[in-house]
Amino acid sequence: MSAHPHELAILEGKRRVRYLKIIALFKMFKGALLFGLGFSLLFLNSRPAWLDQISDWADDQLLLRHSKAITFLLNKLQEMLSGGALRATGILALFYCAVLFTEGIGVYRQKRWAEFLMIFATGALIPLEIRHTWHRLLLHGPIIAPLVLLLANCFIVWFLYMVLRRDKHPPAPKREPELAETR
Repeated sequence: MSAHPHELAILEGKRRVRYLKIIALFKMFKGALLFGLGFSLLFLNSRPAWLDQISDWADDQLLLRHSKAITFLLNKLQEMLSGGALRATGILALFYCAVLFTEGIGVYRQKRWAEFLMIFATGALIPLEIRHTWHRLLLHGPIIAPLVLLLANCFIVWFLYMVLRRDKHPPAPKREPELAETR
């Protein structure tokens, strides 16, 4: 039974820790995928067929043809790094990989700073994920994976917010009702 009638069951002791560890492993898995992408973009220059496929995939995922702002920003980043769009995407992927691993390891170890970092980093990308999912829906029809990732990230932000809010105000200890003295 929970300490407070309005407290959610998933925020109680072992369940909360279990969900935090699942979220951390999910973030570290995403980090591992981004590490593979970033590493391959930076160091597999001798394999043109792979690079063409990765480039097509990155172009499709970043929706370059639908966003003048993203295209402009990537062009500026490309000029700054002067290594080409694939190199810039690889460096960006490795940077975000480091953020995901930092979040994941910190949340796995139940560090409050990591929970804040994950809320801000994940929450900041939700508008981009909504836009990405909307454009994928318009181009290809219903696609489950982007929608599942969007919902998972929304759940992560909500859950960590509830954990941080709960930890800020721990439930008051139950007091025994005082008996009135009668004379």
